[in-house]
Amino acid sequence: MNAADGFETFVVIVESGSISAAARALGMPRATVSRHLAQLESQLEVRLIHRSTRKLVLSKAGEALYKRARSIVEQAREARAAVRRIDDIPRGRVRVSLPPSNGDVAGLFVSFLDRWPEVELEVSTASRHVDLKAEGIDVALRVGPISDTSLVARKLFAARIRAVATPQYLDRRGRPTSLDQLAGQECIRRFDGQGQLSSHWPLMAGGTVEVSGRLCLSDMNDVVHCALAGFGIAMIPLSMGWKSLEAGRLEVVLCDQLGTESVANLVYAERRWLEPAVRAFVDHTLEFFENHPFSRDYS
Repeated sequence: MNAADGFETFVVIVESGSISAAARALGMPRATVSRHLAQLESQLEVRLIHRSTRKLVLSKAGEALYKRARSIVEQAREARAAVRRIDDIPRGRVRVSLPPSNGDVAGLFVSFLDRWPEVELEVSTASRHVDLKAEGIDVALRVGPISDTSLVARKLFAARIRAVATPQYLDRRGRPTSLDQLAGQECIRRFDGQGQLSSHWPLMAGGTVEVSGRLCLSDMNDVVHCALAGFGIAMIPLSMGWKSLEAGRLEVVLCDQLGTESVANLVYAERRWLEPAVRAFVDHTLEFFENHPFSRDYS
């Protein structure tokens, strides 16, 4: 292992906060990252990081090395990126993070890989907002406000959430014409990411309305499937139900009263130069969603 490799491993460990997170960011086995760190400490004949079961703590020597090595590693990364940009052909690995219940986006990945045969895609889902830099994520899809000002945000579509049910269920139980009439309906409720059962649905004008029902689920895919099975009314992202809405298997309930929406963005860390593969994925994703049915209202 040369010094440059050791410095980069060391910097990524510090920025990631753990050897395991650094291994994910670098795409290496955890044992390899640990070995690189041990080799660097052996070469320098100094302890850089104090290990514990809970966290890593930099020694004074480690703090000094990190301050100097960080700029060296950044320059090396920029040099590699500059070389790759000479032919500007997208190649290499792109790591993508998506929220759960992100809708039917398989076509995005397949069409992108068909277009750029030298690129690999690694797609993971997380209910939390991942730390792109620390976890080695190139781009992420996020719904709602972007609080991190260090990220570049590119709008994809308006993420609409509406109440839906099958025509058969509504023929059987009646179509609500006011919020009061939800009291006599089977409303499919859902546990949130913290395991709390939500008994309130959002209103277009702001605020919420209380709902009840015998079926409570945690997975949004199960909510959609049970709505399609005709059990009751469900509050779902239209990105997951647009095919059924277009086919008439679902219809929107109280479209002018129930629901909410927020903006879905593609975000990535602000960099002086964007890797060709990452830039190609961003451009392809924007193009994919430009006229996608996700953006329709179906009200």
